[in-house]
Amino acid sequence: MRPAPTQKASQQVTEPSPEAQYTFRRRGGDRITFDVQVYAAIVKGAILGLSRRNWSGMENIPLQGPAILVWNHYSDIDPILVVHYVYNAGRHPRFLLKESIVRVPVIGAILKRSGQIPVKRGSAEAADSLRILRRELDKGHVVIMAPEGTVTKEPNRWPMRGKTGVARLALESGAPVIPIVQWGALGIHDRKRDPKFRFGRKPVTVRALPAVDLSPWLGREPSREDLVAVTDRIMEALRDGLAEVRGEAAPPLFDPRQQRPEESESSE
Repeated sequence: MRPAPTQKASQQVTEPSPEAQYTFRRRGGDRITFDVQVYAAIVKGAILGLSRRNWSGMENIPLQGPAILVWNHYSDIDPILVVHYVYNAGRHPRFLLKESIVRVPVIGAILKRSGQIPVKRGSAEAADSLRILRRELDKGHVVIMAPEGTVTKEPNRWPMRGKTGVARLALESGAPVIPIVQWGALGIHDRKRDPKFRFGRKPVTVRALPAVDLSPWLGREPSREDLVAVTDRIMEALRDGLAEVRGEAAPPLFDPRQQRPEESESSE
């Protein structure tokens, strides 16, 4: 049976971090090498030219120690918005990326140099991805995950049922899971729109929420039902946080394998 996290670790999860500085990068976080600072400055310059930031909740991201940051993935460009936010929060953002991306000339070299983690989907290497992330957490790093594993299939861009990898990683590592909700990316880029890109500064909201309470599941070997329940708890936190940002009532978590009753009725 896996030992429960220590009381000290639990306190580190619940204690808030110092208030954020949204204009510049927070002090007291991860050390960033000079070359990564250069890459970050280029990305931030591009994003600032495309977005008007409405940021909040950054104090919920710890300045030191491991954490799993999860976000609602609904557009092709929103990972860059999340990277900007996490970087300004004082942490070094680390993502799992499709291995094909890091083979792109120049961009691939920059991603590798900045500590991103390439994974071949559907391969033995992909099966090792959680072990890779666990090693990063053991080093005291933060890792960023989209629990759904892809852009949401929910018709109105709400979060959908997630995969259980994030739950397994959270329970095995004891690291806090911190939801980051964001909205506005489609104003910049939408693959279903022509033209896909729209220039000019569009309003973008990014908000970090308090760590998800997973205490009922800590300290024991999780069953399949536990992993599903933890995943749903994480996705519900993202959904409810997004509902506040959007000012709308949130629907039940969408399962892409099942049609909603109203969708079935409308198709008859």
